[in-house]
Amino acid sequence: MPLRNVEAIPRKERISVTFLIDQLKNNLDLDLNPCFSEVSTDDRWITDTDLHRPGLALAGYVELFTHHRIQVIGNSESQYISHLGYEACKESFQKLTQFPIPVIFLTDNNVMPDSFLEMSKKAGIPVFQTPMETTEFMFLVRDFLEDQFAVQTMVHGSVVDVYGVGILILGKSGIGKSEVALDLVERGHRLVSDDVIILTKKNNVLIASPTDINKHFMEIRGLGIIDVMSMFGIRSIRYQKRVEVILNLSLWDDTQHIDRTGLNKASEKVLGLNIPLINLPITPGKNITVIAEVIAMNHLLNNYGYDSAKTFQKKIQQRISEKKAGSPVIQRAVNYFEGDLE
Repeated sequence: MPLRNVEAIPRKERISVTFLIDQLKNNLDLDLNPCFSEVSTDDRWITDTDLHRPGLALAGYVELFTHHRIQVIGNSESQYISHLGYEACKESFQKLTQFPIPVIFLTDNNVMPDSFLEMSKKAGIPVFQTPMETTEFMFLVRDFLEDQFAVQTMVHGSVVDVYGVGILILGKSGIGKSEVALDLVERGHRLVSDDVIILTKKNNVLIASPTDINKHFMEIRGLGIIDVMSMFGIRSIRYQKRVEVILNLSLWDDTQHIDRTGLNKASEKVLGLNIPLINLPITPGKNITVIAEVIAMNHLLNNYGYDSAKTFQKKIQQRISEKKAGSPVIQRAVNYFEGDLE
């Protein structure tokens, strides 16, 4: 199989709160305001993609408190504190701040009592306030953390977006993967990455992307390095794409078994995900580019519930059933010829 020896890149173990805040501000354009500036965020680390709302902890139950996660205090927690009163919740919050919490976020412009902020400050726990609604904030931060802690691997090949379908082209070195990708780009499709491909598993989806060095560059043997974006325009590239089909190129061998009907669906497991696999033997004169386009269109048809191989099989089975039932079967290609006089 083409990816049997692929190993995952070691997963990130942690990111600093400083890195998180910088990325949320600069890349996601979130409005985050520190409640106090004396506490450093460099020595606070995030190790989990999940976020936690400390409702039970504020009520005094900390036996199952997931203190290692980001803590989010929204409207429910703020109203609970206001309902009981600051003094009634003070002891519970004091227990809460005894844990090494990485960071606390106050959403919906909620505020904490000054005494609570002072306890957080003494414990070295940074607190930030944002006007963003709680659910939206947690979704964006969790999505960012899933990117940071996602499982990844690196493979050698080419990825092209063909009619909206991400095709990962694999094969032995020198078999012509980059040439097929270049031909597809010339026909109006979009290059994702050539040569070195980073595959990321996120939300049970396999996403392909280039590295910072090789994005929109290709190596064509005998020609050298070309800049696809400069040559074909911005519409000829994209920086990431979901991998939906693997196209494995191999030299023709009379002894190898090749599926000729498409009824036996093959797949390849990559990072625990099963991706449809097409094993395509190549010979001189075979137009791999057109076949790649047909693979993409056929994949789209399958997604919409139409399977050409199964439809053809049903027609054959129906004809066999009619013959067994004694119905006369006329062996003609068509029963009616249109009047084509031109």
